[in-house]
Amino acid sequence: MKATHGESADRRISQKSHNRHLAPGARRHRPTTIVPDSFLEPLPKTVRKNRASKTLEVSKRLKTLLGSPYFEDDGFFLYHGDCVHFMEILAKGRFFVDLTVTSPPYNIGKDYEETSPVGKYVAWCSEWMKRVHGVTSPNGSFWLNVGYLDVPGKGLCVPIPYLLWDKSDFYLLQEVVWTYGAGVSSKKRLSPRNEKWLFYVKEPTNYTFNLDDIRDPNVKYPNQKKNGKFRCNPLGKNPSDVWDFPKVTTGQSRSSLERTSHPAQFPLRSVERVVKASSNRCQAILDPFAGSCSTGIASVCLGRIFIGFEKERHYCDLSTKRFLATKDHIRRGQSQEKLFQRHAVNGL
Repeated sequence: MKATHGESADRRISQKSHNRHLAPGARRHRPTTIVPDSFLEPLPKTVRKNRASKTLEVSKRLKTLLGSPYFEDDGFFLYHGDCVHFMEILAKGRFFVDLTVTSPPYNIGKDYEETSPVGKYVAWCSEWMKRVHGVTSPNGSFWLNVGYLDVPGKGLCVPIPYLLWDKSDFYLLQEVVWTYGAGVSSKKRLSPRNEKWLFYVKEPTNYTFNLDDIRDPNVKYPNQKKNGKFRCNPLGKNPSDVWDFPKVTTGQSRSSLERTSHPAQFPLRSVERVVKASSNRCQAILDPFAGSCSTGIASVCLGRIFIGFEKERHYCDLSTKRFLATKDHIRRGQSQEKLFQRHAVNGL
């Protein structure tokens, strides 16, 4: 999408309320909210209408191929079961998605996984990644969030991207570093404070990338000019390949409002950027390891259609409750916003 804002001196990136570089003194750590502010913005009527039509189409296809979902509501389809099995069926039925966003088990002994020898783990990842490739549309993308693991006798904190980057037919466009302030501490090594996103595409010359939708307004010199013209795009700068988003945290004065009981929940703000960048409204987004359904909530709130697979029933229940609670939170937030606007118009 092209920038539509004019090159004027009152651009938003020049305002302290919009640009953190012009507003010093902000707290370094800010616990994540229930949803990002952008999720509270109502979708345009045309988008709602088009998505409703596309949702009916997707629902019919999914039920024909996979049967009834564990939970279905407003473009949100959650299935209970093994993702490899489900994706094999979708590929045979020629059902394609436009974007996959997921974070698989890291093979580090979380409650939802059994640790395996590294070679076996890599082989399993290669299998499901190839299945993702098989259900991805020609101009589709795949964003993979991974951390690190222990390779016995070789390394303690080995980045999983080193092991997986070439284990599918996708083209690796780039690695994105997600850095955060909170995390595991250590006395004999540096404290880990990052994970990685691997940004894959199916066709390296034909893929969706909406840069203007994710530009960063926080620019140190927003009014800098060259030859009489502003150097910075009026919507902001390219976010670069290093992202600084708070983790979903716990603890007094630090607990994230979006937090659930899932032990490996990634924040909605990080998924928001991925969904906006690599998909368009009314398109289908897949998460084969749905977990707490951050991908699903971000997708539906941003006008997309979500398809998730989760093998643990209690996480399906957790995600169902979270989705409905989020919808209720957004509905109440939008109602309050309308009330404030009405009072402002009436001078109250």
